[in-house]
Amino acid sequence: MAYLWLMLAILAEVGATSLLGQTRGFTRLLPTLLCLGGYLVAFALLARVVTQVPVGIAYALWCGSGMVLVALAAWLLRGERLDGPALVGIGLILAGTLVIRLFSSVSAH
Repeated sequence: MAYLWLMLAILAEVGATSLLGQTRGFTRLLPTLLCLGGYLVAFALLARVVTQVPVGIAYALWCGSGMVLVALAAWLLRGERLDGPALVGIGLILAGTLVIRLFSSVSAH
């Protein structure tokens, strides 16, 4: 169940981060409220996750998955281009995240 909460936390954080540009420096009310609400949900869920999963593992999965998904969202929703080195870096982040999740004895399976 902890990994379901972590997945939801990651999705909330990715949604909030994707809204940052629309807040225009937190000067637009609705995008700002949605962004801050997304971060609030994300951290509340992460706080629940770390009661069952070691914080280092949870945070590594949170960061790695979040970075990959934010880059994907920026590409799909905003047309942001990624060059070869960026794609290699994202691939390494994804590989590291998968290694932790699938093979680490510290990670609760």
